[in-house]
Amino acid sequence: MLKVPQHQVAGHEAGIGKLGPLVDESGRFYKPLQGDERGANEVAFYSSLSTNSGIPEHIQRFFPTFYGTQLVEASDGSGLLPHLVLEDLALGHVNPSIMDIKIGSRTWAPEASEKYIQKCLKKDRESSSLSLGFRISGLQIYRSKELGFWKPGKKAAQKLSTEEVKLVLRRFVSSNTLNDLDLRPDCAFASTVYGGSTGILSQLLELKAWFEDQTIFHLYSCSILVIFEKELALKGKNPGAHIKLIDFAHVYEGQGVIDHNFLGGLCSLIKFISDILTAPSDCRIDISAKADQKNLTADNGVVADHKSHTASE
Repeated sequence: MLKVPQHQVAGHEAGIGKLGPLVDESGRFYKPLQGDERGANEVAFYSSLSTNSGIPEHIQRFFPTFYGTQLVEASDGSGLLPHLVLEDLALGHVNPSIMDIKIGSRTWAPEASEKYIQKCLKKDRESSSLSLGFRISGLQIYRSKELGFWKPGKKAAQKLSTEEVKLVLRRFVSSNTLNDLDLRPDCAFASTVYGGSTGILSQLLELKAWFEDQTIFHLYSCSILVIFEKELALKGKNPGAHIKLIDFAHVYEGQGVIDHNFLGGLCSLIKFISDILTAPSDCRIDISAKADQKNLTADNGVVADHKSHTASE
């Protein structure tokens, strides 16, 4: 039986009269196939992954497993529609903290229509994409069994300023700022989530090394999904921190040229996370907590309901 994903932080959400992704009990994620060239592009990209000799095995693991396409009943009640069938990235997680980070200062390809370029430019200019080379598209942070998740609205998350993005990256791995925004983020889980030989930074550096050489693809409007279990971190256990690349509707042939747009955004993200690890005591950001609360609770506010629909792909 298909159902709405429990942990989705960005993208279109399924609902009554609303087309969005679904999941099943076996760990598969059904993403509606867009009817224009974007859908065909994404299918072609996923289909080529397993046979592309230019993508080494240690990089393949950063992509969701692809199971093909399938006709399923659409979430909006419009009947049978083709869906991408992918790995459910939230499978096996109980209360995951998740962050969707869209990479690149430019989220549109030169080949795109002028109308689409202008649409993307507006979003890029209103976010940290132009200034940082990436933006946060959505996130949720687990608080406790009683309080559920801290989840700012998607529109508010996408419009975070540079300083607010710094704050969120620290709050994501902190234990003390979810109930009181005036507290300095303690970055209590930075070393276990971001650091270490298998942490987020190490994984990002693996990706960076590949993107410094790969000229097969140029990825536009692609995201890096960051996931970990806060409850395990609190118990001193491995929080299972990992990343996945998602959203490939705007992939173009690299034609022998390095994807500097994606690589630049990736390097910027790496720098911010490295700064947190090298100076965890400097986690305080010079920003008004009151202003931060106003920005991060806009667009329907903070979701504190543990049962709220929260990202799989």
